[in-house]
Amino acid sequence: MVTETLKRLRDNEDGVVSFEYVIVAACIVAAVAAAFGTGGSGPIVDALSSAISSVASKVTSAIG
Repeated sequence: MVTETLKRLRDNEDGVVSFEYVIVAACIVAAVAAAFGTGGSGPIVDALSSAISSVASKVTSAIG
């Protein structure tokens, strides 16, 4: 059963593309976890926090 599924995934180009997206998403999650996971300090945390705050304030002003 598993072997057949893996063979179909190998032959299916759409499956390969989806698998690549999973890898990219995992890398993004790892980068964010590294930035915020252990107390978070440094230029990456400052840049991400600033960007998130900026987007949040613009959304709030657009809604209100």
